[in-house]
Amino acid sequence: MADRYQQFTKSPIGRFVVPKLGLPNPTPLRRYTPGQPALDGPALVGAAPNGRLEKTLTSQLADAGIEVRTEAAEGTKYGALVFDATGIKDPKDLREVYRFFHPVIRKVGACGRVVVLGTPPELTEGGERIAQRALEGFTRSVGKELKRGATAQLVYVAEGAEEATESTLRFLLSAKSAFVDGQVIRVGTVTSGTKGKPQAAAPANWEKPLDGKIALVTGASRGIGAAIADVLARDGAHVVALDIPAQGGDLSQVANRVGGSALQLDITAADAPEKLATYLSERHGGVDIVVHNAGITRDKTLGNMTEGGWDAVLAVNLNAQLAVNDKLLGDNVLTDGGRIIGVSSIAGIAGNVGQTNYATTKAGVIGMVDDGAARLAEHGGTINAVAPGFIETKMTAAVPVVIREAGRRLASLAQGGLPVDVAETIAWYANPASSAVNGNVVRVCGQALIGA
Repeated sequence: MADRYQQFTKSPIGRFVVPKLGLPNPTPLRRYTPGQPALDGPALVGAAPNGRLEKTLTSQLADAGIEVRTEAAEGTKYGALVFDATGIKDPKDLREVYRFFHPVIRKVGACGRVVVLGTPPELTEGGERIAQRALEGFTRSVGKELKRGATAQLVYVAEGAEEATESTLRFLLSAKSAFVDGQVIRVGTVTSGTKGKPQAAAPANWEKPLDGKIALVTGASRGIGAAIADVLARDGAHVVALDIPAQGGDLSQVANRVGGSALQLDITAADAPEKLATYLSERHGGVDIVVHNAGITRDKTLGNMTEGGWDAVLAVNLNAQLAVNDKLLGDNVLTDGGRIIGVSSIAGIAGNVGQTNYATTKAGVIGMVDDGAARLAEHGGTINAVAPGFIETKMTAAVPVVIREAGRRLASLAQGGLPVDVAETIAWYANPASSAVNGNVVRVCGQALIGA
């Protein structure tokens, strides 16, 4: 659905009225198209004394085709500001983030990026733990202060995972992360691989990182599910698009468009995990990526909700996912190094009126990630989730206009996201170079004030 208010702000009268009245003025976001430069402008890289990431960052950014600068220059607009804060060991050292960012924060260009990298507080103690935790407040506040579509993120990198940050940096600095803002990401905090250290093998081709992979996407016939199928196929995967038989026509169109396979199946059926495991094993020799996107709503306030309305949402949005995971893992249908990716929601973080059933399941997806991370790591795999905020779909188009406008504007980016924004985040999780990204829940919400 078109965002008519955003269109108005770009009209001649809108350009005059909006700043006069102090109204939200959303910037059209720069989204990814193949072949585009990673950034519009150079990246300025800095570090606190004795940081352990600066050299690695500089090398990885250069490999991504990004112009790297280590000294600020007058008159330069930066595509990104990247700061290694791992050297901050005491709250007094937090002066270093001010020292780096204060002179240059106004020089971040439109749709620019700010990325701070630190050490996971839970892996430190004393003053270092306090100081590293403080970086979250700093980074989230920067995200709210930035204008013109720019974003800010914090990446906590465990010791030993320094070389495993490349896929995350490429994602966060690129236009693929257009609607991801104010997030905290952990790299290497759950060890994987036989040596107990974070493993991250770079793909042979960063433009086709999923070449040769089999990806299952549930609820793939439309909306976010169809966008996920598109993006995973773009990145080289063969997509098995799954949905209920009633959606068979739309499902076939999606599968044909992406050169994948269509599978009509009700995942809540008692025999669905067995049928799915058999199909994936016999047709494709297993599956590398599982995206649990299928979901329904049956909205009522708790006092008005029927037992059937509660049970249906729990069955589709959570219980079926757990049953499928257990079967695919138990029968070794998910390959070693495989990915499981759940779709949670802001509702699962902040709750929502009339959605006790839905919010329960979406919080349960986060619990699924927390519970499964160590289990997946034993096989060199990962489990993560996305938590979309206001995304422009047919479902949100049916929301009353006042609520819809609030959902769009009550975010740092002052607009709704697109299904492709969710899909790009899932593709980052699926990338073979993201093997050290495990147990994360990243909100795709433009830094919505609800649940922030």
